[in-house]
Amino acid sequence: MRKTLAYLILFPAVLFTMNSCSSDSSEATADSTSAVIVENYTYSDIELETLKLVNDYRVSVGLNPLEKINHISFKSEEHDYYMIDKKVVSHDGFTDRANNIMKVLGAKSVGENIAYNYNSPKAAVTAWLNSPAHKENIVGNYTHFGISIREDAATGKKYYTNIFVKM
Repeated sequence: MRKTLAYLILFPAVLFTMNSCSSDSSEATADSTSAVIVENYTYSDIELETLKLVNDYRVSVGLNPLEKINHISFKSEEHDYYMIDKKVVSHDGFTDRANNIMKVLGAKSVGENIAYNYNSPKAAVTAWLNSPAHKENIVGNYTHFGISIREDAATGKKYYTNIFVKM
């Protein structure tokens, strides 16, 4: 019984560690179980620049560029607003986001990078590339991605959530 319980706890922890860059408390969001695909998302110039920088790096090391999907960016945006509201920088709720993306889009695997307080997309992407866990997501075996960058109106600090998906 104890061994089975240990495996039930260990497996999700290992799976999450392979797909993220820090711990996750799996906090549920209101839309995490919705099976409705979000088709409309308006990208800002800095979001498009960040996606381009990630793809430019992938191509420079011989990898395929990733295709953006609005639903993934919407899930990223939800997480940015969560972090701003809670005043935390975390992967809270990653499991719920990943499960939603798998259910709605049929994804096989999901990874996530977050960043905080970078003034430019280049600075955020450079920081991710200098971090082995974040870089692993950028060069990972993914086919699609999404991004959201939101600013906390109270502090002026930017929150970045970049989700990677293999379809």
